[in-house]
Amino acid sequence: MKILLVRLSSMGDVLHTLPALTDLQRARPDLRLHWLIEPAFAPIVLLHSGVARVIPFALRKHKKQWRGLLGALRDLRRDLRAEGYDQILDAQGLYKSALLGRLGGAPLWGLDAASAREPGATRLYHRRFRVAWGQPAINRNRQLFAQALNYPLPETPPDYGLQVAAARLRQDTLPWGELVQQPFVLGFHGTSRENKEWQEDYWRALAASLRQAGLRLLLPAGNAREAARARRIAEQADNVLALPTLTLLELAALIVRADAYVGMDTGLSYLASALGLAGVTLYGPTTSEQVPMTENHQVSLQSREPCSPCGKSRCPLPEAKNGLILCQQALLPEQVWTALSPLLEQQR
Repeated sequence: MKILLVRLSSMGDVLHTLPALTDLQRARPDLRLHWLIEPAFAPIVLLHSGVARVIPFALRKHKKQWRGLLGALRDLRRDLRAEGYDQILDAQGLYKSALLGRLGGAPLWGLDAASAREPGATRLYHRRFRVAWGQPAINRNRQLFAQALNYPLPETPPDYGLQVAAARLRQDTLPWGELVQQPFVLGFHGTSRENKEWQEDYWRALAASLRQAGLRLLLPAGNAREAARARRIAEQADNVLALPTLTLLELAALIVRADAYVGMDTGLSYLASALGLAGVTLYGPTTSEQVPMTENHQVSLQSREPCSPCGKSRCPLPEAKNGLILCQQALLPEQVWTALSPLLEQQR
């Protein structure tokens, strides 16, 4: 039986789907799964052995530049129908994912209207499943897969299924091996939302604690704004390195060699966690309860500000006009170091 999974983005959502894929691989080894996804996240999916084929489709690019979209959709429709899928599962619950799923020509299943982020999209499904809100995304995905693909929901902790991939990444030869010659911690400072960022002087304070412990702080960057911030932090701390632009797989190869990470609520923090790296994730406007922490080497720090978590993409408080995000400011470097230092001791 061949099925198509539609989960286009984002990095965190893709990673939160992997434990459900591990469940499926164990419960239904008769199934052959293909995954329709944004090209940027295809390397992550390819790390999981339960994916037989990845089908990249750059919908985000076409949303910015409509020319060529109809031709791309025709090509995608032809490609999907040539595969002869028995079933298509939309795990995203959006209009865009449902519409792309319909191109495959097979029965399309997904969440019901009470469970999907865009309830109207569920009208495009041939069969719908209810999965309660108010629980971590990983749990919701595991429940949807178990219902849609007809196997008992496992009671085991979530398993990203990346252990083999992590071991393989550790064996790969790095073109920039000098980066890993000294012990280091990765700092995932960039996010898609400015109100989830940690202020620069906090990163410098953390770097000072790391220096005393004989560790460097490596800062990756996904865009020009993040690169400029990494350079500013590095200019005032001799144990901080602003990394060059790296691919996702190159970052993954660094992650499996790091001592730990400190990160915001962002996809790279979840990638590090999925690859088994110890670390501390900071939550201000968002909630740490969105991801179940089952490993003792993972720490979630939730801001104690009364307004946290608000769930808003922009801080509504007047202080935000001056660049102060109170919930993130309340997550002090000393608090982060207190959580991080025992994890570093465990690693050594």
